[in-house]
Amino acid sequence: MFGISEIAIFIVLAVLLFGARKLPELARSLGKSARILKSEARALKTDGVAPGGPTGPGTGTADPRVVKGTVTGRTEQH
Repeated sequence: MFGISEIAIFIVLAVLLFGARKLPELARSLGKSARILKSEARALKTDGVAPGGPTGPGTGTADPRVVKGTVTGRTEQH
C-alpha cells in the first residue's frame, strides 16, 4: 500500500504541520477515539442491533406504535 519513502514523507509533513510537541497528544486522542469506536461497535453487536437494520412490521424488532389513530406493526388480523 505505502512504501517506506511515502511513510517518511508523511511523518516529516506531520512534524512540520503540528510540531513535535503536539504529536504525542494527537496520537493519544486518536487512540482514545479508536478505543471508544471499537467498544461501541462491540456493544452494538452484543445487543443484536445492527445500525440501519430492518425494523417494523414482520421483523419482530419493533413494538406496535400508534400513528394518527391507527396501529402499525401488528401481525395479527381481527
